[in-house]
Amino acid sequence: MTYLVILAFVLIVGSLGVALVSMMRGHSNDANATKSRRMARALTVRIGLSVLLFIAVLVAYLMGWIQPTGLPLR
Repeated sequence: MTYLVILAFVLIVGSLGVALVSMMRGHSNDANATKSRRMARALTVRIGLSVLLFIAVLVAYLMGWIQPTGLPLR
């Protein structure tokens, strides 16, 4: 489960990086539509990965595969 979470975080940050690069690259009007499409797709992938990661952690908790460790109560 740890590797899944680490992989998901790397993919999420990578998707944010792709969106940043596509937002910052190019200044002409012809490239504007392509830039917007690429940035929107990258941000959509990021949202999908974030939701998938949340659902995976929730399912793992409900199945008993992971346990909350939190701070001990006094």
